[in-house]
Amino acid sequence: MTVLVVGFLVVLGLLTAMVVDASVAYLRRQSVNGLADGAALAAADGAQGAALYEGGLGDVAPLDPLAARAAVDDYLTSTGAATEFPGLSWQVFTTGSTVTVRLSTPLDLPLDPAGWAATTTVTATGSAIVQVT
Repeated sequence: MTVLVVGFLVVLGLLTAMVVDASVAYLRRQSVNGLADGAALAAADGAQGAALYEGGLGDVAPLDPLAARAAVDDYLTSTGAATEFPGLSWQVFTTGSTVTVRLSTPLDLPLDPAGWAATTTVTATGSAIVQVT
């Protein structure tokens, strides 16, 4: 009976660790996802730049890739994202009138049983499109 109880407690402890780690990772992903969405909107808002004035408006507003990167950098700096998420890295992709921001940050898991990784990477993507109607 003692072996059964000890085995049950080990399984219960591992399940608890898994639920706690998964919850922390989910909450971090939600935070990073909101940050990625905000960065994408900031990039779409600030990246229309000179092309808008030089080429005018068609059905879609053209996005300047350099202005998009600068707008994301400004947004992440102004929100204090590097302080809140140490090790934050980001990429900006622009295609036509769409801007996509991909953020990655390391996460130290609170419970790390033997054999489990103590850290993981949380990634989130946000996109915005500038369409003129």
